[in-house]
Amino acid sequence: MQNKGRVVVAYLDGRRLKGYVNDFSPVRDHLFLFPEGTDPKPGERGIWVGFSEMKALFFVKDFAGDPSHKDVAIGSPRPGKKVEVTFPDGEKIVGFTVAYNPKNPGFFMQPVDEASNNERIFVVNRNVKQVQVL
Repeated sequence: MQNKGRVVVAYLDGRRLKGYVNDFSPVRDHLFLFPEGTDPKPGERGIWVGFSEMKALFFVKDFAGDPSHKDVAIGSPRPGKKVEVTFPDGEKIVGFTVAYNPKNPGFFMQPVDEASNNERIFVVNRNVKQVQVL
């Protein structure tokens, strides 16, 4: 499968699942994922993943990433507001968003660290403990 739509699903229970999406929509309550290593047949939709199970969806540059890289909270300014998202398990991510609205299913943000493996992140609003504007 092509590199477009390479993602890591971060589940509320701590699991991470790598794969591909090709029809993601932030206004739905789910997505269809083709797990890494699968060879989808024409017409297959993939595994159904509900937003209710997810913390976030990370659109990544590659699946391996750089395990030694530690994201920094300081970087070049980007469009939008700088926010810190805290999840119920204590995980925090910092980035910029132009479309945060707690009434929507979720919102996109770009990481502060341009060297991050994450290109953008879709955060599921219902599964966030706190969003703080920095």
